[in-house]
Amino acid sequence: MGEFPGDGWLSEETRDSAERLSKNRVWVVDPLDGTRDFIAGRPEFVVSIALVEDAKPVIGVIYNPVTGELFTAVKDQPSRLNGSVISCSTKQQLNESTIYVSLSETGAGLWKQYRDLFNRTVVCGSVAYKLAHIAAAHGDLFVSLKPKNDWDICAGDLIVHNAGGMLINRKSDTIRYNTADPFIPHGLIAGPSQLVKKALPYFKIS
Repeated sequence: MGEFPGDGWLSEETRDSAERLSKNRVWVVDPLDGTRDFIAGRPEFVVSIALVEDAKPVIGVIYNPVTGELFTAVKDQPSRLNGSVISCSTKQQLNESTIYVSLSETGAGLWKQYRDLFNRTVVCGSVAYKLAHIAAAHGDLFVSLKPKNDWDICAGDLIVHNAGGMLINRKSDTIRYNTADPFIPHGLIAGPSQLVKKALPYFKIS
């Protein structure tokens, strides 16, 4: 970190170090979220960058180099897409909503039992990109049934939050970042609070 030598670093592409746990500021980076989509030539991969302070993201950036979409958020400021302010959906009912889901989860047949809950299901690659879509109200909800990692969701968490939404795990907990283990075992739900609260009973785990 040439410009910020006192900051910590966490990335999918580099070896983790416990040294970051002593840092108040930690950069959480996924240089290619959606590797399989990149390989397959699908434009559903992004660069995801977040700055964490005191276990919470304060800067979030998600960039799709194919579409040119740049989603950004800074603590206490509105989220933006290419400079324009974005907000989460105002939908009130699950059966009127569009849910974004994972290609790997649908391929494994995990979504068959849930499809009738929603008006429309969109399959998309990158986790970070799905969160960005929810922040921009391109869809209404994102649910992950499988575990994720800090670098998958940290930037998207702030972007969704600053767009008026929320992100929780399937135990109904908010996520703390830069912990000893960046693995997030319980999946997640993200979207506007009114839909997250209605979806949670269907997906919550004890």
